Amino acid sequence: MNKNIKKLIIAAAIVFLVVLIGANCFTIVDAGHTGVVVTLGKVNEGVLQEGLHIKAPFVQQIVKIDNRIVKLEVDTEAFSKDLQTVETTLAINYRVDTSKSYSIYKNIGARYEDVLVVPAVNEVLKAITAQYTAEESVTNRSLISDGLIVGLNEKLNSIGLFVTDVNIINFDFSEAFINAIEEKQVAQQQLLKAETEKQTAITNAEAQAETTRIKAEAEADANNKIKASLNEDIIRSKFYEKWDGKLPEAMGSDSIITSIDGAAN
Repeated sequence: MNKNIKKLIIAAAIVFLVVLIGANCFTIVDAGHTGVVVTLGKVNEGVLQEGLHIKAPFVQQIVKIDNRIVKLEVDTEAFSKDLQTVETTLAINYRVDTSKSYSIYKNIGARYEDVLVVPAVNEVLKAITAQYTAEESVTNRSLISDGLIVGLNEKLNSIGLFVTDVNIINFDFSEAFINAIEEKQVAQQQLLKAETEKQTAITNAEAQAETTRIKAEAEADANNKIKASLNEDIIRSKFYEKWDGKLPEAMGSDSIITSIDGAAN
């Protein structure tokens, strides 16, 4: 009985070792990844592509590098051209060149984001924001994003990292600066309102003056037409129409008033 138990234990151990060794003889590289082979601490040249691969059990390790486009969010701080503090949140989309996976892991390690990408983002952002005032940074987001893409690729492409897109999630400024901007906007709105009201008053005055001129011209034209249409016969006719048939009772001079019947006062 003891011999049989020992045989079963030995057989189970052998099966376990065979399964363990077999499992360590194969590796699977997932889609969108490459496998960097490390043999007893030494990084082998070249990479494993997607799929199933055989490796030396226990002595070889496969480090998988993601070559898909990945997003990295970076919170950073820079200064504008007018020396305002700009706290920025950026979303960086980048990928690792498959042909450079080996050299990146060998020379930098798996923490290449912290070692290369984040410092490059900080450096390029500081250089770009220094070209714009704080207000211009807000209104020129697309230019800053494009500048970041160009600047980051210039620094990282030779290493094997390619930036495909940069999105500025947020720009934050100091409370004092935000208050100053609000006050400036209010002042501009008030100035615009005053200019509008002034222009409206001028327009109304001009319209009123034009109306008065047209009316005066019309009245003058009417009077001229009436004056031109009058002659002695018409005047006499109008006089008789208005006269009640009575002669004046008195006629005056500079010193004497004489009644019609000849009596003098």
